[in-house]
Amino acid sequence: MSETSILDGILIGAFGGAFAGITVLVVQQAHTKISESRDKARVYSWLRAKTSDEDGKRYRSTRAIASWNNLTEDRVRYICSLHEQIYLSTGPQENLWGLYEHGDRSV
Repeated sequence: MSETSILDGILIGAFGGAFAGITVLVVQQAHTKISESRDKARVYSWLRAKTSDEDGKRYRSTRAIASWNNLTEDRVRYICSLHEQIYLSTGPQENLWGLYEHGDRSV
């Protein structure tokens, strides 16, 4: 074997490994974004259906959201904190989430 073919093999292996690593990273990032988007839509839709000012259920607990949407409480906290139209209640009860449409947006 010549030095050129060994060097070519090393370069091909290095580029192949780098390409595989980048591909795995891109696929993982795409999966994360798609999963977040899907969960955000589910939680937001559920909150729209299950919260209203009329019946006094303006906020819903993390546990209720998690139970009805088959998510963990940690996942619900994360998703709700990411969503631009869902906010954490600042009232006396902790761990309640609401929608901006149902309440005053002022701070």
